[in-house]
Amino acid sequence: MRPEDVIIAPVITEKSNDELQAGKYTFRVNKKATKIDIRNAVEKLFEVKVINVNTLSVKGKEKRMGKTSGKTSDWKKAIVTIDTNPSDMTYLTKGGKEVKVTKKYKDSIEHFMGA
Repeated sequence: MRPEDVIIAPVITEKSNDELQAGKYTFRVNKKATKIDIRNAVEKLFEVKVINVNTLSVKGKEKRMGKTSGKTSDWKKAIVTIDTNPSDMTYLTKGGKEVKVTKKYKDSIEHFMGA
């Protein structure tokens, strides 16, 4: 799946706006997307470091228009926690040499409507 196909739209509610300070962003995602797909899509599209992904399926509501009744479609929501303080990573190679990785990550998502 392409990253553009995984993330459909941001979810803008009072609760999601309150969680922005903690680095939690809420997205409407494809129903077939896994947590790994969502993580890779957010990291690629927004250039941030994802720490955690929580997903939940939202059931459609019963709606009525006059005599006829119907149901809205089910959809999937993902709450993505990003690293708000990205730091350099160090690890040891086979020879025991210490290597420092300095990959530039952003500390917020600017394209998010609620931010």
